[in-house]
Formats: sequence, C-alpha cells, structure tokens
Amino acid sequence: MSSVWRTPPGIRGSAIIGGLATASGIALTTTSGWLIVAASHRPQILTLMAAIVAVRAFGMARPVFRYWERVRSHDAALGDLAEQRVAAYDALVPLTPARLGRRSRSEVLGGAVDDLEDRVYAEIRVVVPVLGSLVAGLLTVLATALFSYVGAVIVAAVLVACGLVAWLVLASERAAQRDWLDARAEVTRVAGLVTANALELQAIGATSASGVWIQDAQARLAAANARRARGRALGMALTGIACGAGTVAMAVHAHGLVAGGFNDAIAALLVLTPVAAADAFTPLPDAMGAWARADGSRVRLDRLLAQDAPLGVHGSVEAPGDSGIPPRLALDEVTARWTADRDAVGPVTAAIEPGESVVITGPNGAGKSTLLAVLATHLDPASGSYRLDGLDSRSASVESLRARVAVLDDEPHVFASTVRENLRLARPSATDDEVTAALERAGLGGWLRGLPEGLDTMLGTGHRGVSGGERARLGLARAILSGRPVMLLDEPAAHLDHATATEVLDDLLAAREGRTLVMVSHREDAVAGLGRELRLG
Repeated sequence: MSSVWRTPPGIRGSAIIGGLATASGIALTTTSGWLIVAASHRPQILTLMAAIVAVRAFGMARPVFRYWERVRSHDAALGDLAEQRVAAYDALVPLTPARLGRRSRSEVLGGAVDDLEDRVYAEIRVVVPVLGSLVAGLLTVLATALFSYVGAVIVAAVLVACGLVAWLVLASERAAQRDWLDARAEVTRVAGLVTANALELQAIGATSASGVWIQDAQARLAAANARRARGRALGMALTGIACGAGTVAMAVHAHGLVAGGFNDAIAALLVLTPVAAADAFTPLPDAMGAWARADGSRVRLDRLLAQDAPLGVHGSVEAPGDSGIPPRLALDEVTARWTADRDAVGPVTAAIEPGESVVITGPNGAGKSTLLAVLATHLDPASGSYRLDGLDSRSASVESLRARVAVLDDEPHVFASTVRENLRLARPSATDDEVTAALERAGLGGWLRGLPEGLDTMLGTGHRGVSGGERARLGLARAILSGRPVMLLDEPAAHLDHATATEVLDDLLAAREGRTLVMVSHREDAVAGLGRELRLG
C-alpha cells in the first residue's frame, strides 16, 4: 500500500466526517427536490413538515460537518508534519556534512521542505476526499435503495465509473510526475543560486542572463504543469459525463416509474440524486494528482534520507580534551571514503602533538578535506584507526568528539543577525566581553569599534555587508570563542588576496593560544608560517 494511506487516526475520522458533510449536501438537494414537487400538489402543510425540518437539518449539518472535518484534518496533518519534519532533521543531522556536503543546498532544502510537505499534505488532499467520497457514495446508494433498487444500481454504477476515471487520472499523473518534480527542483536550485550570488552577478553584469536562466526553468515547470493539468481536466470532464449519464439513466427509469403510478415527488428525488452526487466525485481527479505527487516526493525524500550514515556505531566514552588541553591525535594507516567504490584518502599515518600546528598539503584530489573530515569526526576511517590520547575514536561518543574541535571552512556563513549572535553561535553562553575579546584576537577590534551599533549591528543579507577578509576573521573569531582545544581549518584564506591572506594567517597563528591547529592549504606562505607540513599524494 502506498505510504499515502498510512495516516494518523485523526485523518481517517476526518474523512468520515467529510463524507457525512457531502452526504448532507446530497440529502439537502434531493430532499429539496422532493419538497418542491410535493408542495406543487398543495397538500396539508403538516404533511410537509418532516421534509421542511429535514431540509433545515441537512442545510445546517453540511457546513457544521465540513468545518469539523477541516479543523480536525488540518490539526492532525499539521501535527504530523511537525513530527515528520523533526524526524527528517534527525535523519539529516548524521548525514551532515559527509553525505550532504556534495549535494546542492536547493536539493536538501527541496527535500526537507517541499517533498516532505507534499507527502504529509496528501493526508488531507488524498485520504480525506477519497474516503469521504466513498462514504458519501455508499450512503447515497443505500438511501436510494430504500426507494428503488434499480435507482441504487444506477448510482452505484456512477460511483464505479467515477472510481475508474480516478484511477486513469492517477496513472496519467504518475507518468507526468517525474518531469514536474524535476522541473520544480530545478526552479528551486536556480532561484537559490541566483539569490545567493546576487551581488556577484550584479558586479559582472550577469543579472539579465540569470533572469533568462530563471525564466527558462520556470517555463519548463509551466509546461510540466500544463501536462498534468490536461490529465486532471480530462478526468473532471469524464467525471461530469459519468454523472450526466447517470442522471439521464435515472430520468428514464423515473419516467417509467411515474408512468406506472409511482410517486412523482420521490421520482424527482431519484432524478436529482446523480446530480447531487457529483459533489462527492468531482474532487477525485485533484486527489489523484496529489496522490501521484506525494508518491514521487516520497521517492525523492527517501533517496535523500535513506543514505548510509558516514559514521558507524560509536561508544559512549567521553573523548579526551574536555579540560581544554588538546589531546594527541594519531592516525594509523587511515583510509576514508565518501562512497563505497573507492578510497578518497590514504593510507595515512601521522601524529599531531598537543598544541602543534600542522598544514595538510597536496594536489587536488589527494584527500586533504577528506582527512580533515576524519579528524572532525564527520567521517569514520574506512580502515586503520584514529586515536585521541590513545583512545580509538570509535570508542568515544560522537558528541564529545565533535565538542573538541572547531571547524572553519573557506567561506564562513554570515547569518542575517547581529554581530553578537553571529559569534555566539559557537558558544551561546558567551558574554559580551568574551565576544569582544574574540573579535580583538581575530584582528577585528578596529572593525568592531567602527560599527555604528557595535555588537548590535546587523550583518548578512539585507544588512551590512562584510568583505572576504572580514568574513574569514569572523569565522576565526567563532573558532576562538568556542574554546575548543583543536582547530581544523579548510582553506581559510582561499578566496583572499595575498596581503589579506597573510594578515589573516598571522592573526590565526597569534590567536590560537596553545591550541592544536590543523589547516588544509594550497598556499606556500601558509606552510612557511606553520610548524610542520603533512603532504598527501
């Protein structure tokens, strides 16, 4: 069974309530028809009171049931969405960055947001209307059977025909769904790239080209939408034809009944039944589209979340270094891999003493960043061992291992927040004095004093911009503020000019204060300023 039908209990209850709302609407229409025809004979008013009360009751019941269904179903779906989103994030965290770092941000964002919402919202877009239609249809068949078995068969035939149309729409939607999901993901990817690099695109005069890029992606999505819409439109048309054919068949049947002396008011009720029942069946094509979209999104989301974790089972021992004293790091014939087919680095044997500075060098593809990922416990060794003060990393808890290292990459992210909060991300309990001291040690003291609102100055998108050197130093200040005994840096000066890179590296060396420093670099000037080179390849 499709995962669409594995829903919280509240959803199925909501579907039944929705079916009662639809059935109330059908009963309202048919009872009104009976009342109009019966009243045309001018009987005693008391003989119509039951029908009058029934019309009022059905008229009130329909909106009450519909409101109840909406509140109950959305409450259940939104609650399930919150749980599913937490579960998705819990599944993503162990994959970061080893399994996600090579994926685009838009792919991860699209999976964690769009695909997850499609899957969860199918509970109210598929289960509720489909089960509600089934409940309303069965109640209508049973009610019709009280007056005419042939009429009940006609209504049942309409129900079956609309069900077959729905399955045809589902097959059509599934065929078109892959193109639509890929087109939506492409729009998300292109929009994310253009937004993230808006200033750079403006600087090189590529805003028009990027606009064309977005338009092309949107045009592909619009074309995919049109293909899907054609299938649903055909389904709506066939559903209307089925209900219309049922109405004609019921009219012919009712005419024969009246000719034989059957009550004409009840005959009118029978004729109106297929017309009113159309309300139960018209939501089905859209529901089939949501079903196909949810199944496609589930496949994409599973592909994202069902990756093998880069870390195996770890013990619960506390890793050395909790006192702030750097542990000795030892690599013994270590290899590591991002995928199962080949090693990305190794074998590497090396020892890094407490407080030592080491720069990892080598040609592109030698595995420098991979080795840094092993040291940061983002990736387990495929073979060999990684030890901290003699303790195998697999014996220590992942949380304690990661708490010993501060990782700084080549482009530290600046959040749209204050200077203070951008740094306190590394240690939320830090005071303003500690934040200021970290900025001073990172060479940003003068920069801080020149800010209009000091630590309260807003940075990031839509606020004050920062240069490449300032960004690198902000990342360095975060690492300093964290107080972690081991600092791991991946090309911290890669995007800086020679003079700025030299200044940043000098500030880095001056600010490390006895911490172990391991840095990946292609720059010979970085090697000259550090204690020892570890060359790969």
